[in-house]
Amino acid sequence: MRTLVCMPTYDEVENLANALARIHRAEPGVDVLVIDDSSPDGTGDLADAIAARDTRVAVLHRTAKDGLGRAYLAGFEWGLAHGYECIVEMDADGSHRAQDLPRLLDAVEAGADLALGSRWMRGGSVQGWALHRLLLSRAGNRYARTMLALPYRDVTGGYRAFRADRLGRLDLAAVRSEGYCFQIDLVRRAHAAGLRIVEVPITFVEREHGVSKMSGGIVLEALWSVTRWALAPGRGPASGATRGRRRPA
Repeated sequence: MRTLVCMPTYDEVENLANALARIHRAEPGVDVLVIDDSSPDGTGDLADAIAARDTRVAVLHRTAKDGLGRAYLAGFEWGLAHGYECIVEMDADGSHRAQDLPRLLDAVEAGADLALGSRWMRGGSVQGWALHRLLLSRAGNRYARTMLALPYRDVTGGYRAFRADRLGRLDLAAVRSEGYCFQIDLVRRAHAAGLRIVEVPITFVEREHGVSKMSGGIVLEALWSVTRWALAPGRGPASGATRGRRRPA
């Protein structure tokens, strides 16, 4: 299965080389697309240098910091245009462990249209977070699941693998979410489109270097978007029958 890992970056020069090396130790055959938003710390230049000596790495330079969602959509478009069969979302800061990647790919190989890396199912965990951040993440996840009637344990995580030919069912051209809520938006769209969604336990590890891009504004955007989607007439893309959608085990 020809696989592309999409990895958005902004000021990740301290983390990028290690992240790429770990991916290729875990899955030597996958390709990685670094999507850099003109990082002022030289991340894009480092990505170019790595790509020059490793054909499994490509770089997509964007002219401005334009949000996580826009970066992933650009990566999806690139991956589909280059004929990949599986497209993975993965952070560049080391928080998504490369050793969990084979399980996500195995789930897609076994028939999943979308494999969600889940921190909150049995076998999943989070390491290195302060209690307030842990509680905020759990509460935000529960709010989104409840308001959108989604039967998955982790709808806010950003480590996931898509069967590429199913991405077209999600009407990506209509996606307007940009930050943290982008991950919720794709799950609700996949659920509404009847994709076969499975959850795979992962361990989320706090970043090794740099600072988190999460902010109060990003969290508020997500809460507002979830509320708006839930209260919209017909419940928007998350409405419809649930026949054929797999609930988590």
